[in-house]
Amino acid sequence: MGYLEALSNNIVLLSAILAWALAQFLKVIIELLRVRRIKPGLMFSTGGMPSSHSSFMAAMATAVGLGSGFDSVIFAVAAAISLVVMSDAAGVRRAAGKQAKVINSLVENIENTGIVLDKKLKELLGHTPIEVACGAILGICIAILLHN
Repeated sequence: MGYLEALSNNIVLLSAILAWALAQFLKVIIELLRVRRIKPGLMFSTGGMPSSHSSFMAAMATAVGLGSGFDSVIFAVAAAISLVVMSDAAGVRRAAGKQAKVINSLVENIENTGIVLDKKLKELLGHTPIEVACGAILGICIAILLHN
């Protein structure tokens, strides 16, 4: 079996990638429903509803559990790493986004005095807990669907 065929048969990897892609696509749809405007750039952005990081990791961990058993060491490792990533998305990266918003506001005030600064920082970095939870639920569902 070749490498590409082996990768295409890897349910863990396929679950994770499909969950990530669907979460990114859903960001565009949710934004369209929310503000009646299509923002295709959301397909490649961080932050927003649902969390694609959480989707990816939850799908990966769930697929590992379904394939290797929820009592396996590899599931425990996958679940632990998933929790770290989801915690980071809702904690550190969200805090960084809030700091970026404050810094951008300060930069705007400075620019109002005539001083020109480089560019704004990206503010949409992290996720709210509900965005993380929705991403995780999406990932779990995708893994279960692909496993069956």
